[in-house]
Amino acid sequence: MKISRNFLADYLNIKKVDFPQLAEKMVALGHEYDSYYRLVDASKLVIGQVIDCQKHPNSKKLSVCQVDTGDGTKEIVCGATNVAAKQKVVVAKVGAILPGDFKIKKAKIAGVDSHGMICSFAELGFDKKFLKDSDWQEIMVLDDKAPVGADALEYLELDDEVIDFDLTTNRGDLLSMLGMAYEIGALYQLDVQYPPTDYQENNESIANKYSLNVTTDKCPLYLAKLVENIKITDSPQYIKNRLIACGIRPINNVVDISNYVMLETGQPIHFFDADKLQNIGVRMGKKEEVQTLDNQIRKADENDIVITNNDEAIALAGVMGGLSTEVTAETKNIIIESAIFHPSNIRNTAQKTLRSEASSRFEKGIAKERTFLAIKRACYLLVKHAEGEVAKDMLKHDKMPVVDKEITVSLEHINRILGMSLSIDAVSKVWERLQLPYQKRQNVFRVLIPPRRLDLHIAEDLIEEVGRFIGFNEIKSSLPKTTIKKGMWDEKMVYCQQIRDFLIAKGLRQTINYSLVSVSDNKMFSSQKPIALLDALSKERDVLRTSLLTSLLNTYNYNYARQIKDINIFEIGAIYQKEQTYQEENRLAILMRGVYLQNKWQKMSVTVDFFLLKGIIEELFNYLGLQNRYTFKVSTINNFHPYQASDIYINNQKVGIIGKVHPELANDVYMAEFDLEYLYDIAIKPIKYKAPFRYPSIQKDVAFLMDADIPTAEIEKVIKQAGGRHLEKITVFDVYEKEKQKSIAYSLLFRDETRTLNDEEVLNILAKIINVVEEKFNAQVRNK
Repeated sequence: MKISRNFLADYLNIKKVDFPQLAEKMVALGHEYDSYYRLVDASKLVIGQVIDCQKHPNSKKLSVCQVDTGDGTKEIVCGATNVAAKQKVVVAKVGAILPGDFKIKKAKIAGVDSHGMICSFAELGFDKKFLKDSDWQEIMVLDDKAPVGADALEYLELDDEVIDFDLTTNRGDLLSMLGMAYEIGALYQLDVQYPPTDYQENNESIANKYSLNVTTDKCPLYLAKLVENIKITDSPQYIKNRLIACGIRPINNVVDISNYVMLETGQPIHFFDADKLQNIGVRMGKKEEVQTLDNQIRKADENDIVITNNDEAIALAGVMGGLSTEVTAETKNIIIESAIFHPSNIRNTAQKTLRSEASSRFEKGIAKERTFLAIKRACYLLVKHAEGEVAKDMLKHDKMPVVDKEITVSLEHINRILGMSLSIDAVSKVWERLQLPYQKRQNVFRVLIPPRRLDLHIAEDLIEEVGRFIGFNEIKSSLPKTTIKKGMWDEKMVYCQQIRDFLIAKGLRQTINYSLVSVSDNKMFSSQKPIALLDALSKERDVLRTSLLTSLLNTYNYNYARQIKDINIFEIGAIYQKEQTYQEENRLAILMRGVYLQNKWQKMSVTVDFFLLKGIIEELFNYLGLQNRYTFKVSTINNFHPYQASDIYINNQKVGIIGKVHPELANDVYMAEFDLEYLYDIAIKPIKYKAPFRYPSIQKDVAFLMDADIPTAEIEKVIKQAGGRHLEKITVFDVYEKEKQKSIAYSLLFRDETRTLNDEEVLNILAKIINVVEEKFNAQVRNK
């Protein structure tokens, strides 16, 4: 919201207010600003009169002018096509600085001395959207009353200052100059002056020509006035200047008045060409099309509010008017619309079509008193600046409930929430500065909330107002006093931290990703229906994820595209789903690709494969006390390699998945994901510590040749059973596959805790293992 000093001065006496300082004080009230600037950043611009104008002797496109600037006559060379004698013009004298730090110096142009410059509107530094083609080629010609030698910017009311505020969404009342006047008036303890709205009506009633029919409860208030015999011309300079300062392009007096009133009151109004209307209606849409003022075809449905003429949709209520009833240069009579529409409907319509200055105000709510003020103010300005004649009476649909909102709050509650020790008088002065009527009884306030403050609902809202105007910097720092109880989430956080530390120690890096993903991304690794957002910011993040794998794969793709080939990452995060109720579950996901470990000194490296990732997960499970409880079963998983994917089971309960990502999605990428909630809930026996082994171990290697589709986990299970208590550890150190067969080489570690084993004992156990494996899996021992 941009506010202009000259605009604000219509409602507050701010002659002594320093505008840059005002911007800083408003920040202390919670209203940040993006920028402060002067409307025209120029100096030494005066009003001059062209005494004589002759063609340049050396150039057909230039003129040599003698200009009276109040302190003498200056010779100035000018290239404008419309310069002529006796004109009052804007002159930049030698030494003047124009926008863009352009300095005016004495110069010789085509052999003739020039002592200054006669300015066009474009040379004052305005944005292109405010300029017409003629503003570039023609100088500004002032009226005959312009005093020669006077400050040109002051005379044109362009000596203005602007602050561009970035307001919070709850303060819709500040999207108007009157709303800002109340806020700034409270800051400086100034009274707000309302603009004039008095006008004369003719004897012809609007009800004799038009009717109003509102058939939806989404429009609780609708007002319409008829103004006849208007004359469309340029707007007065003060209206143009104020619109430009607020970022709106002037068009003509009628259109500009509608925008001016919106900026002034915060109530958007719309003008219809009255000669193109018969019966005005307001209803919900019904899958129809409306051609709007921007010449676009917009589709309306049953969630959109539309304005109709004989039941034909002619405007999208609260968003944009229709082309069929547009006010043009030939318009003589207009209907003024001032209404209140349901905010959520306007927001939905604006999202589908376009967000306008009007819709942004309707979305935040409008005070009823401003709806009446706006239509009266529009009538006043149309009479004054368009010579309009206002018809008697008003078409009115008023179903707005009359509610006197009161909030009760005690001094003790205010001081407790703010951490201050305020007196009754100090709080009373805040209500008075904000012009909030109140009653006090002992230490309790009953505050009457005016309709303009739609943001005040509960006692804490009022407490915030007290804090803002007393000053949050007055709150003394102190440590909070509270009782903290240890809860289950503390233990879960510690559990997740242990997992995090373990994986980081293994050389993986933690990532944190958005919980929001697109529908298509979510489908990659999950068949569950995701929870969709009601109002997503974009289609790329419109649902809550049901798997962490998508997030990790997106992180991989981002880094791989930037030439990072070795990626070993994990994420501990939440997934979301809905069954009977909404549920949030913690999961762990791991992604590995490329080189896992690299020793440059020894020129050694370990490349990621399925078994490396499986081994890290097994070590994690062992670290968590889940030895001998987990198994891996070959499975077919969506978007994973058909022959390198497994389900992870703990206590015969599926808890996750592991596998190689399908080559169509990524090359040589291995991922795993499992449920941390289930792992946390498993009862773990206390860890038993063993003394270091007193007796040595014996290691034997053996390799089996068998069918490729036999799961490794099954083979290890059989080996362990056959090896008995003397078999301490099984390690796979080589795998080779060829033509539906595979060779797996195992390193077997044997030990007895009470004595030293001999070779004969170990060889007997090994022979038993070989016999069982050969018989169980139809395998053969590889001798080479």
